[in-house]
Amino acid sequence: MPDRSAQTYEDPYRDLSRAQLDALLAVVRLRDELETPDLAANLRATLQQSLAEAVGVLERAGIEPDWLISQRWVVAERRERAATAGNADLDGSQATLSGFVIPAPPDADGRFTAYLVPERGMCSHVPPPPPNQLLRLVFEEAWYPQFIYEPVKVSGRLEIAPSHRVMRVVDGPVKMVSTFTIDVASVEALAPRKAEKRWPLRPPSPSAAKVTKADRP
Repeated sequence: MPDRSAQTYEDPYRDLSRAQLDALLAVVRLRDELETPDLAANLRATLQQSLAEAVGVLERAGIEPDWLISQRWVVAERRERAATAGNADLDGSQATLSGFVIPAPPDADGRFTAYLVPERGMCSHVPPPPPNQLLRLVFEEAWYPQFIYEPVKVSGRLEIAPSHRVMRVVDGPVKMVSTFTIDVASVEALAPRKAEKRWPLRPPSPSAAKVTKADRP
């Protein structure tokens, strides 16, 4: 679902070693500390020595720290686009996608919602996926998974419709930022693990005629 053209970009930070990245961060921090007014002379000398050492680590590797620091917002913008830009060819298409579902509160208009993530545990035990890999599901009628991270297959109309909400997922509030929304026409539960913890909300509505479910073992 990501925009492929946004995935390849120049990132001068990508190949830095841990020591080089630490040195770059030290340069920024030490320069900021040296701007402190009325800094004691002995402390200023210590900070300047530490700054010279950090700069030396970078320069010996052929890295120009001032140029590298000047690129931070440029690279941040490129990374943001890579994480959020959706594939325009998919906008408005009919799609069938599989993943693990996270229940969500209804929208302000009352429509039932959920999120589909590519890996179990995302948004709770591990961070959310990039927005262009977090799929927001919208149901016209009530539907609830049997448990959080239930594996499902959904079909419906896919649309680039960026959304941002904060909701509780297992351990606490999580920012759910999604590039795509799918108006779900059907959802099929895939074979669950029998030992999964059940989701403590309501069972699926028996009147949800648009929703289909595979036989469970």
